[in-house]
Amino acid sequence: MKIILMLCSLSVTVMVHAQELDGKTLFAKNCSACHQLSGTGIEGAFPALKGNHFVQSEPTPVITTVLNGRGGMPTFATSLSDEKIAAILTYVRQAWGNGGAAVSMELVQAVRGQSGAANSMDSDVHLVPSH
Repeated sequence: MKIILMLCSLSVTVMVHAQELDGKTLFAKNCSACHQLSGTGIEGAFPALKGNHFVQSEPTPVITTVLNGRGGMPTFATSLSDEKIAAILTYVRQAWGNGGAAVSMELVQAVRGQSGAANSMDSDVHLVPSH
């Protein structure tokens, strides 16, 4: 009986973690108010991401924009982990007919380090001080 309960608990944990890292869901929670679920943005206020050359080309400037914000866009450096930013950007770069390549968590980490963006309070990675 204990084994069944442990397996059920593990299954629920895995499903919740998978939902947390679903780029479409994360986009809906964090980006769609401005960029719309359809990726079409709001003309004159928030740019469309659907068919947007900037979001489909070199990923480093896109990552930097998400981390540091730009214009009226807020920074997400402290509110989203590198893993979540990678999931959102992979979704954006591949949704609505966009043809951009996936973005890895490792690339987001590297760009964060180079850009001087603050570390995420949402990070699943905990640094242990060396002795």
